[in-house]
Amino acid sequence: MTQVQDRRFVRDHLAGLQPRPDCSPDETESLKARVRELLAEKNAVMLAHYYTDPVLQALAEETGGCVADSLEMARFGAAHPAQTMVVAGVRFMGETASILSPEKTILMPDLEATCSLDLGCPEDEFAEFCDAHPDRTVVVYANTSAAVKARADWVVTSSCALDIVDELTANDEKIIWAPDKYLGSYIQKQTGADMLLWDSACIVHEEFKAKGVLDLKKVYPDAAVLVHPESPDAVVEVADVVGSTSQLIKAAASMSNKHYIVATDKAIFYKMQQLAGPDKVLLEAPTGGSGATCRSCAHCPWMALNSLQGVIDALEKGSGRVQVSDELRIEAAKPLQRMLDFTARMAAA
Repeated sequence: MTQVQDRRFVRDHLAGLQPRPDCSPDETESLKARVRELLAEKNAVMLAHYYTDPVLQALAEETGGCVADSLEMARFGAAHPAQTMVVAGVRFMGETASILSPEKTILMPDLEATCSLDLGCPEDEFAEFCDAHPDRTVVVYANTSAAVKARADWVVTSSCALDIVDELTANDEKIIWAPDKYLGSYIQKQTGADMLLWDSACIVHEEFKAKGVLDLKKVYPDAAVLVHPESPDAVVEVADVVGSTSQLIKAAASMSNKHYIVATDKAIFYKMQQLAGPDKVLLEAPTGGSGATCRSCAHCPWMALNSLQGVIDALEKGSGRVQVSDELRIEAAKPLQRMLDFTARMAAA
């Protein structure tokens, strides 16, 4: 899939999404109460990604679930005694939870919630790409389908990708990287790895502009610039901190600056503000436009599909169930487990 085809495919997919109606405060409280009842009744736990609606994040915390990145969500769910997980996020997160917890029921508020990186890396085309370079180790980002993970040697997250690629490079391994070209470029520059990059990007992070960040920095000269490495190279270059969602949250909590320009999905502000404290000011990094010229405006349109009513429907009706075949699960679990073993070894060192 060429970059132009990728963009058109994502655009057409977005055009078919149905917006979720807003709820009044009273309706929201009623829905939240129903979710609490159902979680207890169904022996279920709710997991919410940092990029989902703050209402969902808060409810996950209030009910004994977790708010985290995709890998930590899956880890938490696997260790939790509940037999049902409600994963508020995007589809690959539900698949990862299912792969790591095959004995549990995995539900999602909306199975239409996908990811531009997942869409931009079709399994058949990626398999052909890998087959054309059989001498290379295949490393894929967590933001991929179960089928793409099953074709990989390693799965990585943005928090562990540098360490894993650094070790592979030290072992003289040449790498195929997919799907995010910006994250791949950042890792390549940091490690000096021999990497062939798949050509895809996150529609949220791709819209951040270095000029906009620098213009905002003029208004807030004391501001620290926090950037997710899925952002374009020019944006990464003006960052004070480059890191994963959890790393950016920790940076805002530990640094002494009053202002923070944040180049990632703005829904992260819920957890970031919670840990950084009320005195720190979080600012959205400018994107490439607004209205018709802006595909995301710093918020993932698929994450926005997650709703309280969707959680209720999943728990009441069993809708949104994520199922991964045994054959696919076994193959996809191998590179995932390799990553988990690596990160456990790093933590113990």
